[in-house]
Amino acid sequence: MEKAMQVATSFPVWVFAIIVIGIVVFQAIIFIKLAVKTSQSVGMTRTEVKSALKVGAINAIGPAMGSMIIAISLITFLAEPITLMRSGVIGSSAIESAAASLAAGAYGTELGASDFNEQAFTTVVWTLCLGGLGWLLVIVFFTKSFGKAQNKVAMKSGRGKVNLMAVISSAAMIGVFANLASGEVMKGFTNSIVVITSAISMYIILFIANKRNLTWVKEWSLGLSILAALSVGYMMTL
Repeated sequence: MEKAMQVATSFPVWVFAIIVIGIVVFQAIIFIKLAVKTSQSVGMTRTEVKSALKVGAINAIGPAMGSMIIAISLITFLAEPITLMRSGVIGSSAIESAAASLAAGAYGTELGASDFNEQAFTTVVWTLCLGGLGWLLVIVFFTKSFGKAQNKVAMKSGRGKVNLMAVISSAAMIGVFANLASGEVMKGFTNSIVVITSAISMYIILFIANKRNLTWVKEWSLGLSILAALSVGYMMTL
């Protein structure tokens, strides 16, 4: 384990990790600039753009905190560089943690075990990198095709017709969150109450925000509903 950690925290590993994170930060800056530039073509004002960026930043705090907690535990087994690189690229420390455990088990050891050597660490790193390769290849080879399909659908949504892209996007979002919520509800009574609390909190917060025209409340709505759900969940586990 000690030799594996020496490799994990070596200078070359840190260099690669910093390069990867640097690319991620660069992409984020470019995407924001492109979004701001394109906003004018879709009729968004500067105020709306700033509000959208603020909402995105605030809403990312909750998921980031959950990912950070798992990442801290992952640092113990894989050290800082690999944890930083994988969590920074994939964004899901939970998935990376599960994949690392499976890779270590396939090698014949466990994360943190005394026989977790350099070869086991290398196996884990290769597994994590190859595991995230699939969706990257999909983006590279199919993004253009997806764009063409989107344009065809958008062309059918003319004046007086149903906006198919809006319907498809809304249906996809409802399906994703319904799937996530139903998975939590199936875990038991406490989880169900937490899900219900978050839904009711979001409804109340948005109702008040729309009633009083409080834009800042809308921006913090997700964070406040998460906080309310966490508070109820904590009290129910006491």
